[in-house]
Amino acid sequence: MKNSVLEVVSLLLEKLLFLSNLRLFSSDSPDEDKPKSSFFDINSFLRGDVLEVPRTHLTHYGIYLGDNRVAHLMPDILLALTDHRGLTQKVVSNKRLILGVLGKVASIRVDTVEDFAYGADILVNHLDQSLQKKALVNEEVARRAEKLLGTTSYSLLWNNCEHFVTYCRYGTPISPQADKFCENVKIIIRDQRSVLATAILGLASIVCLGLASYTTLPAVFIPFCLWMVG
Repeated sequence: MKNSVLEVVSLLLEKLLFLSNLRLFSSDSPDEDKPKSSFFDINSFLRGDVLEVPRTHLTHYGIYLGDNRVAHLMPDILLALTDHRGLTQKVVSNKRLILGVLGKVASIRVDTVEDFAYGADILVNHLDQSLQKKALVNEEVARRAEKLLGTTSYSLLWNNCEHFVTYCRYGTPISPQADKFCENVKIIIRDQRSVLATAILGLASIVCLGLASYTTLPAVFIPFCLWMVG
């Protein structure tokens, strides 16, 4: 019994560590609320290039439009609260961005290269090599991006910054980062130890919070679903 408890505790720690590295809210987020200095040569960018900048956990993408302008998809809660362009056009902070992710509201906006980079280094067209897909001509890529400017819905799995740039450049919205996330979730679901771990957590919640529908139903439903799909 002692070994079983230790195994469950180990599993819980493993899952918590995994979840801490899923980085759900950093898909399109600045590392901090204040950008650091960065160095890049704007003259090396061509209109229609896909620009990518590494964040703390994932990678943010945009389309270079020329004249120091980048089109990119950014979640922003202010879009649901106000139509004041002066407020919504300010650089999106982490708090606005995370709430935008939760609210599933975003915009395809144009910012300067500096604001887009937010202190990070910029790579050009790395997706061309990793995806090995035939790209449209750069001018068509830029035109597609310009046509899509404006408010849009946001989804970490179905409509993020990577979906936007891959649609513009390749004609198909895909996101390897989202695909990798789904694969990691499958690993958790298929691990039968997750059933035991969630069952123990459910029982613990019942003991701590009492027997009620908001504790009993999840304690039964979640382990049952994991067991059925595992």
